[in-house]
Amino acid sequence: MTLETSIEFLKGIGPERAKFIKNVLGISTVEDLLTFYPLRYIDKSKIYNIGDLAEEPEADIQLKGKITEIQEISYGNGKNRMSAKFRDQTGTLELVWFRYSKWMKEQIPLNREIFIFGKVSLFNGIFSMAHPEIETDEKKALSGSLLPIYPGSEKLAKRGINNKFFQTVLSEITLNLPSLMQENMPDSLIKSLKLIGRIPAFYHIHFPKDFHHFEHANRRLKFEEAFFFQLGYGLKKQYQKISVIGNPFPKIGENFNKFYSHNLPFELTNAQKRVLKEIRTDMKKPIQMNRLLQGDVGSGKTMVALLAMLIAMDNGFQSCMMAPTEILAQQHFNSIRELLVNTDINVRLLTGSTKTAERKIIHAELLSGELSILVGTHAVLEDIVQFKNLGLAIIDEQHRFGVAQRAKLWAKNKIPPHILVMTATPIPRTLAMSFYSDLDVSVIDEMPVGRKPIITAHRREKDRLSVFRFAKDEIEKGRQIYFVYPLIEESETLDYKNLMENFDHIVAFFEGKNVTMLHGRMKPAEKEAAMSYFASGKAEIMVATTVIEVGVNVPNASVMIIESAERFGLSQLHQLRGRVGRGAEQSFCILMTSDKLSTESRTRIKTMTETNDGFKISEVDMQLRGPGDILGTQQSGVVDFKKLDLTADGKIIKASKAAVDHLLKKDPHLQNPENAGLKNYYLKLYKGKNKWSRIS
Repeated sequence: MTLETSIEFLKGIGPERAKFIKNVLGISTVEDLLTFYPLRYIDKSKIYNIGDLAEEPEADIQLKGKITEIQEISYGNGKNRMSAKFRDQTGTLELVWFRYSKWMKEQIPLNREIFIFGKVSLFNGIFSMAHPEIETDEKKALSGSLLPIYPGSEKLAKRGINNKFFQTVLSEITLNLPSLMQENMPDSLIKSLKLIGRIPAFYHIHFPKDFHHFEHANRRLKFEEAFFFQLGYGLKKQYQKISVIGNPFPKIGENFNKFYSHNLPFELTNAQKRVLKEIRTDMKKPIQMNRLLQGDVGSGKTMVALLAMLIAMDNGFQSCMMAPTEILAQQHFNSIRELLVNTDINVRLLTGSTKTAERKIIHAELLSGELSILVGTHAVLEDIVQFKNLGLAIIDEQHRFGVAQRAKLWAKNKIPPHILVMTATPIPRTLAMSFYSDLDVSVIDEMPVGRKPIITAHRREKDRLSVFRFAKDEIEKGRQIYFVYPLIEESETLDYKNLMENFDHIVAFFEGKNVTMLHGRMKPAEKEAAMSYFASGKAEIMVATTVIEVGVNVPNASVMIIESAERFGLSQLHQLRGRVGRGAEQSFCILMTSDKLSTESRTRIKTMTETNDGFKISEVDMQLRGPGDILGTQQSGVVDFKKLDLTADGKIIKASKAAVDHLLKKDPHLQNPENAGLKNYYLKLYKGKNKWSRIS
């Protein structure tokens, strides 16, 4: 037997059963079975009293007492069942067998002290246990070991593939563990982290003597998953830093210095200065920069990006900034053009809506080097778009671009451009440590000076009039208001109708005020006109769907009213809220909901009203939705750990990353004899399995 042995060759399985198990559970080898972990464990060393059973008893329990009487009972269609009375010092329980034989009836011990084990249910005030396991030997009953309970289904059970089946098969496999596997981590690492060995870990995850043994096995297997995952990223990052050459940008020149001295509209925050220094250090080297820039909504990422582009320009290189939507690309373009208004730096915008004549100018200026900064959408990736010397590529909200799309940017220059990946979606620390380990991470964790925290409140339908009056008061102070409505695919027509009706109500209530609208059905030119109208201050109110989640920057807008807020995810609510609070005045976000809220909706609303910290919000979001949704990888099989929980196992992930960093610092090519087992295991099982290729 080896780990690769097909399960059809195991005792009691055979080809037909093996095929069925593979189709239902995806298990085809001995190794697959070993990593088919128990869902939970039952402590058979614990004895319960009948008198102490709760109305909703624990799933499986053990009782000690005597069977005092037994009888056969006929019921519907000539069927019989066997029933028995089981008593202990505290009460009586009914035992039931729906399938039994004469031999079985004769074997049941009457009026002898025995142990019964099974699931207890309550019906008409009477506790019962169906098909109990009976044990007369106290030593066996109280063996002290935990009973593993494996995932199962009725479909499996009908074919005899139940908990007992998995216990039997895995019992035989675990007896052969010493010949099946070797240790895959060096002794020094195991000792320093107080881990147990690989073989005892697999044994005790299936058949732990007690919870202490289970916890040690569980920790070891979680660490192993995290460690080899990190090792894949660590080796890739190391390879990139050695092998992926980049154009060095050694100087800070006239464009940067002139802008910094004369055009900078505000003093940079310390966080912006720190991040800019990290980027500058990277770009000095003849190695491609591969950096993730995290920063909350409104923290000043675009300014940092522009300063990095000016450094590229000072060194004779072009830059491009790519955004996932036209609205966001347009917003970046407007911001950058406004910041560079008193300079002769050439900036252009390229999207799907760009006219043919403008495209021709852009293509020509890129090739001649006349165009220094290009902002755009996926249109930038088209083969016809060629640069003279692209030195810096900035990707905003990178999780919305595919790996192949990002790789196309690399091919825009003979020597790959430096890559700066930006996101305003805060990523929980455990996810950043896990899925962006091959990127250097910079965080802007400080808001610009003078920004006041947004006050967030939760209101219900009964409060609508007072909310509208509050909005009217803010307009009288010279402020502007957003009303945001949900728009989701399943009910798009209904939502559109809802949006139009509410638009009419708002126009009627705020009589005399200019109201503009923004939604996904509008053409790009119409959207741009609506945004410009609102941004200019000509409209006091914008009624919109979530298209304003990114891209609208109106410092004078101080109130956002989010309708049906319970229909939005936490991350989306946080992004939306970031559209206000961009000026010096106090801003407000009002979450309107129905009276009935699910537990999850209540948690989301409570989180929003308690904190403005995007990273805290992202942690709650991950607990609610899981890591796959946050990364946008729910369907891609990226988050396929069998033991590791990215939501709960932050300490293990942190320890594994530190261990990998230490290992690769000491032995970058895994040539130390002590690391031979680790290297062989990685090459055999993990090489080529990391599906993420280059993050950027």
